[in-house]
Amino acid sequence: MARFKLIISSEDGRAETVDLEGARAQPLVGRKIGETIEGSIAGLEGTKLVITGGSDKDGFPLRKDVHGGARKAIILSRGPGFNPAQKGERRRKSIRGNTITDNVIQINCKAVKEEKGRKKRKAKKAKPKTS
Repeated sequence: MARFKLIISSEDGRAETVDLEGARAQPLVGRKIGETIEGSIAGLEGTKLVITGGSDKDGFPLRKDVHGGARKAIILSRGPGFNPAQKGERRRKSIRGNTITDNVIQINCKAVKEEKGRKKRKAKKAKPKTS
């Protein structure tokens, strides 16, 4: 039975927490960091959520560049799961892969507004200066 704490960050810097259990949490199992999901899972109609990270039941962070949902010990030099004290320091640390499993407790998401009917404008090319 999946149980997640969904942390949703908005563009204006606010964050809110939504607890998901059972059937509401099941659509998130098997998703990966970077995927887009419907906001209706968390009660936010009209928005999309981009999965940006998370952590498992023991506090180990999810890392985007490690495939799978298992916990692995890899050598890190920077990024999620390791903050080096000295320049060039590397250390073997345990982290979890990029796939959400039942062992994941916290999922971090970013809210993206869904714009209907608006087209993106193309950027104008800069004209070369003539002297």
